[in-house]
Amino acid sequence: MFPEWENWRHVVKLDPDKPSDEWLIEQVVGSGTDAIIVGGTQNITREKVLKLFKLLKPYTLPKILEVSTIESITFGFDGYLIPVVLNAGNPKWIIGAHKEAAKLAGDMMDWKEVLPEGYIILNPDCAVAKLTEALYPLRKSDVLAYARCGENLFSLPLIYIEYSGSYGNPELVSYIKSGLTKARVFYGGGIDNAQKAEMMGKAADTIVVGNMIYTDSIKFLKDTVKAAKMGAGYLT
Repeated sequence: MFPEWENWRHVVKLDPDKPSDEWLIEQVVGSGTDAIIVGGTQNITREKVLKLFKLLKPYTLPKILEVSTIESITFGFDGYLIPVVLNAGNPKWIIGAHKEAAKLAGDMMDWKEVLPEGYIILNPDCAVAKLTEALYPLRKSDVLAYARCGENLFSLPLIYIEYSGSYGNPELVSYIKSGLTKARVFYGGGIDNAQKAEMMGKAADTIVVGNMIYTDSIKFLKDTVKAAKMGAGYLT
């Protein structure tokens, strides 16, 4: 079964294409984050994923692989996130790549360990926007319409608002969340301090931090965890 993810407030995303060592993993695991997602867009190989998995394996924190390429599929993780890019201009990233992965590994997959996520990419300059030919710009009503299609037409349990590298608009994220009834809203992009974490923690159900892990801002990681949980009223 996929780990109990509905109560996650703070998640760290680790990129297999970026340098990681035991010290970095200790900082992440010791921060109080709820889970670790392994995923990225560029130069993702099974060898790099395995190297990162070996560093994470000693720890009990949920370890999730976000599958971005068929070549990176690696068994042994606690669960697998499958992105469906709702505003992709190239239909390959809505269903095409997924079909090819199912052809390759469908017989081996335990589908109870798989969770689909509806991506809406809102930073046109990021690598994943260019890869998927994401449609942009979008009106606020368009973003909500994509999210509602993901929730109601495709029954996606998770809508991921992706700004990837830049800090987004908390009001827009809150607007999307308030317009949904079942799907949970994840937010990722540009969070590198407690203030940003608290603001997005109030707007989304779960925040995802990534780039700060590979900079001096990692010293603020614990602060982002506390702020995200305070933003939801988990702490006082």
